[in-house]
Amino acid sequence: MERRIEVCANSALSAYVAQRAGAYRVELCAGIPEGGTTPSMGEIAIARELLTTTLLNVIIRPRGGDFLYLELEQEIMLRDIEMCKTAGVDGVVFGCLTADGDVDKVAMKRMMEAAKGMDVTFHRAFDMCRDPRKALEDIISLGCNRILTSGQAPTAEQGIDLIAELVKQADGRIIIMPGCGVRPNNIRKIADATGATEFHSSARSSMESGMVYRNPAVSMGGTVVVDEYRQDVTDPHIVLDLYEALND
Repeated sequence: MERRIEVCANSALSAYVAQRAGAYRVELCAGIPEGGTTPSMGEIAIARELLTTTLLNVIIRPRGGDFLYLELEQEIMLRDIEMCKTAGVDGVVFGCLTADGDVDKVAMKRMMEAAKGMDVTFHRAFDMCRDPRKALEDIISLGCNRILTSGQAPTAEQGIDLIAELVKQADGRIIIMPGCGVRPNNIRKIADATGATEFHSSARSSMESGMVYRNPAVSMGGTVVVDEYRQDVTDPHIVLDLYEALND
């Protein structure tokens, strides 16, 4: 089976670069430091216009933090799914949990109904489930197309053993897609050890700002110290290196 790479793109620009490098699919996200949040409709619309050969999936996550969503937050997610469908995106990425760490099948059924006709990935909320094997069966029963997971470990490489178990348990009923820390130097190891065929990587590098005048006394992040004069963008060379390492 063909091995495919999904690039986690933090902007329409990154999505376009990923397409030019040959990415099979893009997951478009905002708020990368928070683990990914729903991008603006403008970002989604422009990405949709730019991506003609690469599939476009959009994360549906109204905030950072946990995956236990209030009714109001669920309504926001449903509205975002509907707008993504109207914009013509190929798929959406979301995950809802109960307070006890199980898949929230009630909330998920609402999301799945709204997403009917689109590809659906259950994202790394899976890595916060208390029983990954039960969660896998629940997600399959909901009709999701794939699960993005690091194997409930800090990185996919560290989670290889559980990912391999999940691939075996899934037995072709759903795609298990390793993600988090997937790089050219370990993607082949992860692929060979787990039997996975789809892989998720940020594939980004840092780009210097074009600003000439800079005010070092002010930070837009408040108490969070960030380098505001660098921007992370998908690096086509990393995407190409991922494919080369995967298919060598």
